[in-house]
Amino acid sequence: MTHELPIMEEFFTIQGEGKYTGTPAYFIRLGGCDVGCVWCDVKESWDAESHPTCRVDEIIERVKNNNCDLVVITGGEPAMYDISALCSGLKSIGKKIAIETSGCYPLKGIVDWYTFSPKKFKSPTEEAYKKADELKIVIYNKSDFNWALEHSKKVGDHCLLYIQPEWSKMEQVMPEIVEFTKRNKGWKISLQTHKYMKIP
Repeated sequence: MTHELPIMEEFFTIQGEGKYTGTPAYFIRLGGCDVGCVWCDVKESWDAESHPTCRVDEIIERVKNNNCDLVVITGGEPAMYDISALCSGLKSIGKKIAIETSGCYPLKGIVDWYTFSPKKFKSPTEEAYKKADELKIVIYNKSDFNWALEHSKKVGDHCLLYIQPEWSKMEQVMPEIVEFTKRNKGWKISLQTHKYMKIP
């Protein structure tokens, strides 16, 4: 069980994407990622060694000081680490835990909400399809629409389906995203609303 984790940043904000859009949330962004998405907007998170490690109990104390019910563990790729101690600590203070992951690693820790965003650069585990509460596909080019449909066939019936434009391609891909969502039952559009609001 890991009692120290590399922390890139922590902040209290409004969740901007997916199911919990508009919900106050405390974000814990872990450093380290080996997936290598070309369009990643937090590439500075990739090198774990460039971020200081922090004790889990210290993280929990900081979360306590913020008026939120939801904690989002993100990255980087947070499932690279054993987050069991972090999850247990957050649950002990009554927090709901969401994770945002590419699904490339088995999850070590218990969360309430599993956002699965598979990437072409590194294959996800089969576990990710079973655990997914929310499938989020980022659209960067036209081939990503078929990618979305392929992955939607593998998740459970309870899993919410979200399609999201990559921020820099918003104007180019949005018309096709709208048409895709109208044609394909069960899909919803997710937008990075925090970027519209100019908040972290």
